Amino acid sequence: MSKPTEPTNPSRAAPVHAAMPQFPTTAGELQVNGMALSRLADRVGQTPFYAYDRSLLRARVGELRAALPAGIELHYAMKANPMPALVGLMAGLVDGIDVASAGELKVALDSGAAPQDISFAGPGKRDSELRQALAAGVLINLESMREVDILGAAAQASGQAARVAIRVNPDFELKGSGMKMGGGPKQFGIDVEDVPQMFSRIAAAGLQFEGFHLFAGSQNLRAEAICEAQAKSYELALRLAEQAPAPVRFLNLGGGFGIPYFPGEERLALAPIADNLAALQARAGRELPQAKLVIELGRYLVGEAGLYVTRIVDRKLSRGQVYLVTDGGLNHHLSASGNFGQVVRKNYPVAIGNRMDTLASERASAVGPLCTPLDLLADRMWLPRAEVGDLVVVYQSGAYGASASPQAFLGHAAVVEVLV
Repeated sequence: MSKPTEPTNPSRAAPVHAAMPQFPTTAGELQVNGMALSRLADRVGQTPFYAYDRSLLRARVGELRAALPAGIELHYAMKANPMPALVGLMAGLVDGIDVASAGELKVALDSGAAPQDISFAGPGKRDSELRQALAAGVLINLESMREVDILGAAAQASGQAARVAIRVNPDFELKGSGMKMGGGPKQFGIDVEDVPQMFSRIAAAGLQFEGFHLFAGSQNLRAEAICEAQAKSYELALRLAEQAPAPVRFLNLGGGFGIPYFPGEERLALAPIADNLAALQARAGRELPQAKLVIELGRYLVGEAGLYVTRIVDRKLSRGQVYLVTDGGLNHHLSASGNFGQVVRKNYPVAIGNRMDTLASERASAVGPLCTPLDLLADRMWLPRAEVGDLVVVYQSGAYGASASPQAFLGHAAVVEVLV
């Protein structure tokens, strides 16, 4: 019986497979902040690993600072990537950190972020977490009447002022959002029609009201949709401020800035958003003179600065289909497998990081080591011929990677993260 012939496609061969401009190549190898990928793998001492490029993180914040109006505060939503070293870097670049648990609060405080610049959101804050946030002196985004009661009692017992904002569930959505966080019934925040009642409870409990947090959605590439949501959020906050127990000093207009993951997606245009924020800022100077305007971003700040790197441990041919079996998969990178919110699975940009100057010559699937067909990093993508030992790279992996993945699944080792 003749040996199966592996598929090739010379007619479609093309240089540089899925190359992303933020990561240059030298002598056929991807570079991470000036270090060749294979050398970085040796430095890390194992695969799989995540690598975050600190020069790209600084550049993204600098790009935003240059584009947005001066005085608009930039907060990092730590849930996107809570790696302590990365948070420490971001704390020195942004104006504030937004956390969503006591664990994240500890990382933010350890990073050197000032308590007055940390805000704490989340629909299920435990009593102990509320007391920790109170003791730390951070701003607590209230999301239920219960939180008011717990904080009121804790503040009275400790003699410490409880700084609070109301997370408002608005009566509109962020159109075209990858994940809707506001509008309609939601577990997040206080329905806008219940905010007046919340004002009364805050005043009765003696809490220190500072403002509002509105977050309509995430992963949006349409500038006009983001502008509309920001404008509606401002109008809503202005209307609510008329009944507030104290002047608004903090107005978080949310984020929603997306990054391109898939073919055909275009980069978010910052200029219209900047113009819109400048107009809102001018109005706030007249209408909410004590308020600082904040945008809260996670994925947009860190997503494109990260790579997931995994090594090929086997090459298999099954009925004409090439499978590159790697030592990591959905247990480390659930998002890239398509099992973190995708309705129809699409491939993240993937490359063979040590063969960047080799022509794409075959359609191959990169799969992880887990005993499930869901463990898929690249589905029939055109790639250079890759062998055991080569490094598969998943781009756009700086957000919702290691911390958003089921690392204990099937007992494989935890992934390593490095800031380069």
